[in-house]
Amino acid sequence: MRRREFVLGSVGGALASSVDIARAQPRKVWRIGLITGLARPHSFSTSLLGGFANGMLELGYVEDRDYIAEWRFADGQYEGLPGFMADFIRMQVDVIVLGSTAAIPVAKRATASIPIVLAYSVDPVGNGFVDSLARPGGNITGLASSSDDSSPKRLELLTAMVPNLRRVGIVWNPDSPVQQAARTAEAAARDAGLSSVVIEARTFVELENVFAMMSEPRLQALVIMPDSFFNARRDRIAALAIENKMPTIFAQREYAEAGGLMAYGESTGEFYRRAASYVDKILKGTKPANLPMEQPTRFFFTVNLSTAKALGLEVPTSLLARADEIID
Repeated sequence: MRRREFVLGSVGGALASSVDIARAQPRKVWRIGLITGLARPHSFSTSLLGGFANGMLELGYVEDRDYIAEWRFADGQYEGLPGFMADFIRMQVDVIVLGSTAAIPVAKRATASIPIVLAYSVDPVGNGFVDSLARPGGNITGLASSSDDSSPKRLELLTAMVPNLRRVGIVWNPDSPVQQAARTAEAAARDAGLSSVVIEARTFVELENVFAMMSEPRLQALVIMPDSFFNARRDRIAALAIENKMPTIFAQREYAEAGGLMAYGESTGEFYRRAASYVDKILKGTKPANLPMEQPTRFFFTVNLSTAKALGLEVPTSLLARADEIID
């Protein structure tokens, strides 16, 4: 009887000790490297980038308790991307999150072992970043924009907004791997019976020249392709368009919020929020190769009435009825 009590007591004591040891062991704090093409925001909680922390919180991860976010801000300047990746490899981050298409080839060359989540990407299959959306393969997965698929709709909306529209400019950054998306927009313009001029802008000076020289090809409206360089300067692009009386349409609603005339496409903040679900699965052991890539199923049509008024445009009732968001 005494021996039985001793055995039970020993087992109970061992269990209690193991619980105490488990409690004493420090919690695993994950280190996540994030690259965005945008500038450092004044406040994360109110910025587009705040979507990631919100998404992680929804999944039970508290920043600085469960994970450390190592942010790097390109501010539309891509020459710093290799240095950002070198930092992450040196830190041995657990996951890398990329919010800029231009950062993807840099990351792909830098590591084949650290999991990479694309918080935003344009044509990842066509650009050779992944094998397919359903089976990405390798160490890369995440979200893919549908901006190239929605180009026809943007041209349709622009035609409805601008009376007698005949000639449009398609502005893209050749330093970003979105060439196919620009070609898709060019084909969409042709199918809509519009002539188009593809315009390159990789620097702020070139961007300003787009508006300074637009009278030469007699452009009546601009389609701005998605790019981190443009996104980081969306306020200035909107101001230049108003100054030059140039109607514009964009692929992300944040541009219209900044003063652009119209936007039809996706929400950058929502992309970052959804990226958190991929990070969660990877931290729990799922390999990126086994996580199908996701494309948004909802597109936002946003109209800025104040900008329309500044441009001297009367927004048709039919467009207002179709808008998901009207900024006055």
